[in-house]
Amino acid sequence: MYIFETSWEVCNRVGGIYAVLSTRAASMQRIAKDKVFFFGPDIEKMFHTAPSPYFTETKSLLPTWQKQAAKAGLHVRIGRWEVPGRPIAILIDTMHLMEEKNAIYAHAWELFGVKSHAAYGDYDESSMFGHGAGQVMTSLYAYLHRRDPNEPFVAHFNEWQTAFGLFYIKEHCPQIGTLFTTHATGIGRSIAGNYKPLYDFFDCYNGNQMAEELNMVSKHSAERQAAHFADCFTTVSDITARECKQLLDKPVDIVTPNGFEPDFVPCGSAFTAARERARAKLRDVAEQVMAYPLPDDCLFVCTSGRYEWRNKGIDATLYSLRVLRDKLDTIRSGKTIVAYILVPAWQSGPKEELGRDDYWTTHRLHNPSEDHIICALHELGLYNRPQSRVKVIFVPSYLNGNDGIFNMPYYDLLIGMDATLFPSYYEPWGYTPLESNAFHVPTITTDKAGYGMWIREQGGKCNIESGAQVITRTDSNWGELISATADALFRFSMLTPDKVALAREKAAQIAEKAEWKHFFTYYEQAYQIALNKRTK
Repeated sequence: MYIFETSWEVCNRVGGIYAVLSTRAASMQRIAKDKVFFFGPDIEKMFHTAPSPYFTETKSLLPTWQKQAAKAGLHVRIGRWEVPGRPIAILIDTMHLMEEKNAIYAHAWELFGVKSHAAYGDYDESSMFGHGAGQVMTSLYAYLHRRDPNEPFVAHFNEWQTAFGLFYIKEHCPQIGTLFTTHATGIGRSIAGNYKPLYDFFDCYNGNQMAEELNMVSKHSAERQAAHFADCFTTVSDITARECKQLLDKPVDIVTPNGFEPDFVPCGSAFTAARERARAKLRDVAEQVMAYPLPDDCLFVCTSGRYEWRNKGIDATLYSLRVLRDKLDTIRSGKTIVAYILVPAWQSGPKEELGRDDYWTTHRLHNPSEDHIICALHELGLYNRPQSRVKVIFVPSYLNGNDGIFNMPYYDLLIGMDATLFPSYYEPWGYTPLESNAFHVPTITTDKAGYGMWIREQGGKCNIESGAQVITRTDSNWGELISATADALFRFSMLTPDKVALAREKAAQIAEKAEWKHFFTYYEQAYQIALNKRTK
C-alpha cells in the first residue's frame, strides 16, 4: 500500500501537528518502507525564507517522475524529512496558483459546496497549497500505479488547510482512498478562544451559525465539506469527536489518538547528559534575566504551546503561580520554583543583554504594554524579587535551535524540566503533556484535553505524584482549577528525591502506553475504511 499524507506542517515546524506527523513517520515506514510520501509547502520558495533544517533534497529519488512533474508545470522538490524513519518528503511551491484561485474556488463551490466567497487571511495560500498537493498526488499516483498496478493507494489530508487537495483527488483520482483528519474543529477552537461557554451550552451550538458570527465561513465550509466528502473522517480524541458531530454535522468514522515515538528520547547515560545540559542552560538564562544567583535545589517548570491565552491555559498557569508564590512565601520554606513560559509571541529578536528593561523576557516584544502575559504578570505582581520563591521567565520565541538565547530545540530543553503544567480549556489532544511524560517529566493537564481524558480512562491515580495530574475544568470552576493546579505544584515541590524519581518513572510509564506501537493500529483501520469506500 502507498500512503500519501499532507499537512501545512510537513517539514515546517509550526505546532502540534508537526509532532503528530514527524513522530508517526517511523511507524509508517515500518509497514510501508518508502511507499510513504509526505507532501508539504515549500516555505523557502514560496515566502523566501531560510531553508528548512528538516528537509534534505535528493534529486536521485524518482528522477523520471521529477522530470515529468517539471514538464507538467508542477513546482516540486523531493527529498527526505529528517525525522526518525526519514520518510520521503515532497515540498510544493503553489504560489503560481494564486492567479487561478477564483476559478478554483468557483469550481469547488459547484462540485463540493465550499463557500470561499468570504475568504480572508491565510485562506488563499492554504487552499492553493491543498489544491497543488492534490495535483502532485495525482501525478505521482499515475507514475507509481503504472509501476505497481496492484498496490492500493490512500491519501491523508490534515486540517482545513489541505481540504482542497481532497476535493481535487475526489474529482480527478477517485480510485485513491481519501482520509481527512481535523485535529481541532475551527469553530470549537474559535468559540473557546472568544470566551464563549463551549461546554455548558455545547448542545445548543450550530456550526454554520457560529461560522457566520465568528467570521469563519470559508474555513468552516472547507473543513465541513472535507469531512463529509472524505472516504474516512477521523479526529484525535473522543472530546473532539463530539465536536465534529455537533459542529460539522458529521460523526467521525474512527478516532485516531496521537501517539509518540520513543526514538526522540535519549536513553541511559545520554539521557542524563542531555538533562544536565538542559538544566545548566535553564539556570544560566534565568540567572542572567534576574541578575542574581538561584539556589542549587531550585525546580524548573514550564508551560508551552501556541499563544492561546485561554485555550492553552496560559491564564490559569499564571494565576496558579501567583497562588503558589503566596503559599510558599507565607510558610517561608520550600524550594524556589522557576517557571518558564515558552510561548512564541510577536518579538523582534533576542535581547542583547538579559536582565535589562524588562526582567521577565528573553526577547524584545513589539507590544509589551498590550501583551496578555506581560499584563498579567504586572497585575498579579509576579515581579521576580530575590526573596520570592516563584520566578517567571517569558520566552516569546520558537525554540528551533536558533532563537538567539538558548539555541537549543524544545525537546533539548524539555528534558531538563522538573514538571510542566497545561491547565487547558480547549485541547483536542494535548501533545505537550504527552511529550513531557515521554521525557520523564510529571505534568498537570485537564479533562478538557484528549490526553487527560485518555489518562483517566486508563484507571489508577491521576495525580502529579503518579506522573500526571488530570484536573477537572469547566465553564464555572475557575477557583477550583487555580487552587488544584497550585496545590499540585506545591505538593510536588515538597516531595523527597526518592518520590520525585518515582514520579518521573511513572510519567514515562504513562507515555509508554501512548507510543505509536500501540496507537498506529487505529490508522491502519482508518486506511482500510478509506479503501473500502473509495470509488474503484
